[in-house]
Amino acid sequence: MISCVDLFCGLGGLTHGLIRGGINVVAGIDLDPQCRFAYEANNSARFIEMDIRKVSGDKLRSLWDDRGYTLLAGCAPCQPFSTYGRRKGLESNSKKRWDLVADFGRLACEARPDFVTMENVPQLVDHDVFKKFITALAGYQVWWDVIDCVKYSVPQTRKRLVLVASRLGPICFLPPSHSDLTPTVRGAISHLLPLCAGESDPTDALHSACSLSKLNLERIRASAPGGTWRDWDAKLVAKCHKRDSGETYPGVYGRMEWDAPAPTITTQSFGYGNGRFGHPEQDRAITLREAAILQTFPGSYRFIPYGAKARFSVLGRLIGNAVPVKIGETIASSFFHHLSDKRS
Repeated sequence: MISCVDLFCGLGGLTHGLIRGGINVVAGIDLDPQCRFAYEANNSARFIEMDIRKVSGDKLRSLWDDRGYTLLAGCAPCQPFSTYGRRKGLESNSKKRWDLVADFGRLACEARPDFVTMENVPQLVDHDVFKKFITALAGYQVWWDVIDCVKYSVPQTRKRLVLVASRLGPICFLPPSHSDLTPTVRGAISHLLPLCAGESDPTDALHSACSLSKLNLERIRASAPGGTWRDWDAKLVAKCHKRDSGETYPGVYGRMEWDAPAPTITTQSFGYGNGRFGHPEQDRAITLREAAILQTFPGSYRFIPYGAKARFSVLGRLIGNAVPVKIGETIASSFFHHLSDKRS
């Protein structure tokens, strides 16, 4: 048995994948109280609302089940390192966020679990904080690389840094299976109830589409799947895109393609103007439920209590920041494969 504590657990994407992969996740720790309902409603694990900076190695050891192996997992908030974060100016004010990666390393040193795993944005590898994290894992065999999530059955073009480490010997993240089937938007969300902009599924509060202005409704109707705003009549093009600086952002105000993976799901993917987040066929942006499914959360995953209203800004942020569930499953399989190799 592998007993796990998930740091920066959020809504439970990594936790849910690990559990589905056979790992006993005993607790998730996060500072955001808005994660509690979804985390505990969908996972047989305890949610601990706590600042990671105040967590100690002793605290972690008290949570693990000592009858088997121990795993420390987590995905520290990544906005300071991402392309989006640098564009928004978050990097210059990110010391506290950088410290969270350092605290992850501190906890690995203090608690000394058998295994460690981290998922994050690829840009993290270019920063000293990542090198220091690797140094903190002295005594572990460490594997890390930037993976293409679409090769692991995630229907979006998402690149992520994955690290796995073991005190028992050499370890690696399992390679993708040799399947010729690329996961697509059609395969993920085509079964959901069709909606117009501003409409909601009466049976699922998360399957609600944001309203569109008259201008944006004209824009999306002029958009072909996979096309760009450069295909529009001049009267529809935003002023910011007519400037030289706007020419480098052709992906905004775009539609997804049915038979291709989605673009990377972000914290703003529910908004038509925030990227290529237009539905392939219906004249609207994707819903929160569609974003969650593209993050490989099961369609039955509960994010809010029955009767509650979905808050786009809150749930969009939490869904966009989640670790895709399928990646969590592969991380779990990697550790069990590692143990199988050690036994043999």
